[in-house]
Amino acid sequence: MENNNKTDHDITEVAPQQSVVNENGFMTVINHSRIRPPFSVVCTTVLYCAEFICAAVLCSFYRKTDDVVWMGLSITFMLVPSVLTQLTLTFVHRDLGKDRPLVLFMHLLQMGPIIRCIEALMVYCQAGRKEEPYVTISRKIKLKHGRGLGPALEWEIGHTERKLAVHRNAFKRTAVIQAFLGSTPQLTLQLYATIQEKYILPARLALMIISLISITYGALVCSVLAIQIKYDDYKIRMKPIAYLCMILWRGLEIATRVTTLVLFSTVFTHWVVLVGLINLLVFFFQPWVEFWVRRASLPENVETNFSKLGTTVVLCMVTFLYACINIFCWSAVQLDLADHDLVEKLTRWRRLAIYYTLRFGENVTLIILWYHFKTDFYEYVCTPLLVVQLIVCYSLAVLFMLVFHQFCHPCRRLLHYNVEDCLLCACCWKKRESLQPTDSEVAPQYAAPPDLTSHLTERETDIVDDILDAA
Repeated sequence: MENNNKTDHDITEVAPQQSVVNENGFMTVINHSRIRPPFSVVCTTVLYCAEFICAAVLCSFYRKTDDVVWMGLSITFMLVPSVLTQLTLTFVHRDLGKDRPLVLFMHLLQMGPIIRCIEALMVYCQAGRKEEPYVTISRKIKLKHGRGLGPALEWEIGHTERKLAVHRNAFKRTAVIQAFLGSTPQLTLQLYATIQEKYILPARLALMIISLISITYGALVCSVLAIQIKYDDYKIRMKPIAYLCMILWRGLEIATRVTTLVLFSTVFTHWVVLVGLINLLVFFFQPWVEFWVRRASLPENVETNFSKLGTTVVLCMVTFLYACINIFCWSAVQLDLADHDLVEKLTRWRRLAIYYTLRFGENVTLIILWYHFKTDFYEYVCTPLLVVQLIVCYSLAVLFMLVFHQFCHPCRRLLHYNVEDCLLCACCWKKRESLQPTDSEVAPQYAAPPDLTSHLTERETDIVDDILDAA
């Protein structure tokens, strides 16, 4: 059932028993459909607990073997995202101004996601026991085969749905924070430790697998969040094949990127810090440079009680998270610091192409440098095959990304351009250049060759602001 959560992507079909068309031409759904279970909340909580427990067990092993460096870094990458997760959940639910000592105590024990998950499950189990009045209305346009169908539908949102929407919003934020501020450095560290020590611990292997799943899930949330925000006036329903394509795309992209950085760091330990720092600074300042070039002003009412300084601090934290995501994979969400939602609504294919082109070139360069300067440490590994596998895996990630946008994107008919348009445009330019006559063959009476890309006009969609703010 459609609720007031803009970032919610698991939208089921609405089966209204009664509907009316109001004077504005919108179809209002009177009766609610079945409330969906909070699967995303449970999934995020399970990943958080599993990663925390595995990291704690591994740290205890490091303590027994006196591996102080590995233990200190593992504890850091375990506690820092955990603290940020507690702060995020507390901030979203605004518990500091409420009399809830048990919940705050659980957050101090780093068990906030557990108590929040129990609350969400209790709200879901108690739903439907008594009829409740709606608190707001959500307006969406139904999609069929990637296009809008019929008049906009209005759903009445009750208290239970609103509470579950807040829980889903909060846990999606924590999933992204946990993935790219905790799981990503943790996976990089443990893979580096495994290569240096030449053996795999069971606890370390379990932690690396859980971290990779957490990162892939966080990237998946970013991709769906970008679609939901850009087309928030449409009722989005993702198909299983779309999720499978995104999982393959994100999993291969992240695994290849982490492996490349770790292999490079085994040969150039200090230079990899410079590579990561350059990436971080470029992606951190990129939204701010665009903001200053447009001479825009800071968005108002990002939070009710925030001053200009508070808004700036929040924007810096958001851009830092944005930069950390882009170091390892495409963020999908592009920041617009002048917008109230902080997200750019347009799909920029050129920026996507530039990112993957530069990232592919960077990965290939790092792999070749590692292969050229590698030591005898890798004498039992077929290094040429490993180089080819890494390049092929990243190419497959790009291929699955193109397949998703061309065939599996839920709003592919609403895109300004799709993958096929871009490829046709490139082919047309190549064909025009090959058929263009030389200066000696051109007669004076002939005009310049026509623009073969003039048929690629921009298809725009009329998107209105949603009256419902889920967060």
